[in-house]
Amino acid sequence: MDRQWWQSLHGLPPLIWIVLLGSFFGRGTYFMVWPFLAILLYEKFALGPGAIGVILSVSAMASAVLGFYVGSLSDRYGRRSILIIGTAINALAFLILALAESLATFVVSITLCSIGRAIWEPPASALFGDLIRDVKSRELALQFRYFLINVGAALGPIIGVWAGISAQQSTFGLTALSYFLLCLGFVWAFRYSVAGRESVAQKRTVTNFSGTLRVLRQDRIFLVVVMANILTLFIYAHFDTSLVQYLTRMQTPALVGLISSMILINALTIVFLQFPLMRVMRGLCVNNRMTVGVLILAMGQVWFALNPVHWIYGWLGATFVVSVAEAILFPTMSIQIDRMAPSNLRGSYFGASSFYSFGWSSAPLVGGFVIEWFGGSTLYWSMFFLCGVVLILYRRSHRMSQNTPLVETPLTKAVVGVKSPGTA
Repeated sequence: MDRQWWQSLHGLPPLIWIVLLGSFFGRGTYFMVWPFLAILLYEKFALGPGAIGVILSVSAMASAVLGFYVGSLSDRYGRRSILIIGTAINALAFLILALAESLATFVVSITLCSIGRAIWEPPASALFGDLIRDVKSRELALQFRYFLINVGAALGPIIGVWAGISAQQSTFGLTALSYFLLCLGFVWAFRYSVAGRESVAQKRTVTNFSGTLRVLRQDRIFLVVVMANILTLFIYAHFDTSLVQYLTRMQTPALVGLISSMILINALTIVFLQFPLMRVMRGLCVNNRMTVGVLILAMGQVWFALNPVHWIYGWLGATFVVSVAEAILFPTMSIQIDRMAPSNLRGSYFGASSFYSFGWSSAPLVGGFVIEWFGGSTLYWSMFFLCGVVLILYRRSHRMSQNTPLVETPLTKAVVGVKSPGTA
């Protein structure tokens, strides 16, 4: 990053830095163990891929609806209470997960993890728009947040393996501690920092939940983009738990080491390439950036489908390709929402993005059963063809953005269904 970027980051409000650092430490400890959860469930309870998929998927699907509703609540009542409650639930959930012995306790704690994340993520993302007025600085901050998440994801497995705690259930206690400290940070910042007090004092939307739904239904471009991103997350998520289940079922040698290496390559690729890719692609509109990312993601699916099970370097190479796609797609999704959202409904729009979780959370369920019945190669060929559907949806959103007239609603007093910079 150049000097001007660093100056922009240096001027961010303390409340934004708490979100950034909380994302770093929370995800770092999370990635020490969470990717190995499928292995823990398999070894501890002898569960098959289908059963593991159900456990990892159902709770996350329910939390997607909750995240949407919570985003709307944060527009009406402010971000403070919801952020504090969400991080507190996450701290409790990971503490229970660290101590769980029965399958029922595992299910409850995993459900709470999904709920906590659904509660705190939409208002945390909306805070960037609340407190950073300059569009370029805001987009840089959103990019930097994703950068820190992946630095944490890179360091987590390394520290875990070095300390001998990777794939150890007790490591979830560190994640619980991270979220507890983040909760305390929010309590302090909203009470004592200038930006926090201003955020609390900001005027909230008076729109009720049904009115918010009405506004979102009118924004047809946004709905098409949400559908495309749900499918994108569904495709990408098979790189996560589905691939672990596939490799576990095929008895791939040195499995824990391979998974740790894949996580590390994934995170390091994003750490080193995210900002160079951002500079290379800054001349492209957001829609075209997403299109390039999906094309690269499709290449990764073909590699996963064709790679021999015991060729370790092949898995690592495919991981690199998918990681390049992630470095383009995921930060751009946040910028998409930020550009399309009316300022007084920013929490609702980011809350609507929690429906992306339907794609992410359904992947272990679908992937588990496809692997069990048809095999991993079939799964990844299916994802390759689904990438084509996503490209069609992005093309449709681009055409709609060119042809949709300006529509102003009394609820937003903002342009809805307009040719947005995020889709043009």
